[in-house]
Amino acid sequence: MTRAVLSIGSNLGDRIGHLRTAVTALREVLLVASGVYETPPWGDTEQPPYLNAVLVVRDPGATPRDWLDRARAIEEAAGRVRDPLRRFGPRSLDVDVIAVWDEAGEAVLSDDPELTLPHPRAHLRAFVLRPWIDVEPYGRLPGHGWLTDLLNAQPVAGDVADLSPRPELPLESVQ
Repeated sequence: MTRAVLSIGSNLGDRIGHLRTAVTALREVLLVASGVYETPPWGDTEQPPYLNAVLVVRDPGATPRDWLDRARAIEEAAGRVRDPLRRFGPRSLDVDVIAVWDEAGEAVLSDDPELTLPHPRAHLRAFVLRPWIDVEPYGRLPGHGWLTDLLNAQPVAGDVADLSPRPELPLESVQ
């Protein structure tokens, strides 16, 4: 597999520091990082706001499982603790594998409960779609369509106004 879209977010501790840790950990495979957005919590509203961004990464030898393993290792290095009672609870760093494409550019589909591809809720999350559009304005979420169409459709369109761009908090990209 060659290319993946990863969503990163943090709402505990040094939020921008955690996002930058993810970028640094992926520097060797990072193609581009989106802008950073401050967003209200999703799914569990009794927690601080998040900083969110999207990374596009490429590694010719990586499988979808490799991307998941990297994501979990980066989360662990940032002190991520999973609370089984709060699935959408606060976290130092969250790294989600949103979509993966193979060497031929074909989307990888998976119904594995541990790694469903594309991410089963990405099409409902403005905090994933809006930053992704920053780096791939004509991007498509496999099985769901154009990012702009998804972002402009309900219920996501109602969430867009709650996203605040944070241009003073840049993430580095490799061009």
